[in-house]
Amino acid sequence: VQLQASGGGLVQTGGSLQLSCVVSGSRFTIGTLGWYRQAPGGQRTFVASITSALNTNYARDVLGRFTISRDRYKNEVQLQMNSLKSEDTGVYYCNKLPNPYEPWGQGTQVTVSS
Repeated sequence: VQLQASGGGLVQTGGSLQLSCVVSGSRFTIGTLGWYRQAPGGQRTFVASITSALNTNYARDVLGRFTISRDRYKNEVQLQMNSLKSEDTGVYYCNKLPNPYEPWGQGTQVTVSS
């Protein structure tokens, strides 16, 4: 299985980005897909997840600013990020939940400048 995240970049505070992820190599539709973030020098933390039934869950600090979406029959997931803050800076990874695939893939860098 390969995890390919894209869409990151440099954006000013208050700006928006949309991340995309394609999970290839799985024969089945993955039940729950999610996004994680690793800030510089920090651990990887949960950002958002979405099930194949399109039920969503968000970390408290992104609730109301980020929107996760997917096609329920595809292993692809997006993350619309609005009102970005400097603390959103980090490498964003996609993976399945629970029991994430290894390796995680390279992720995509998001840098929010003030």
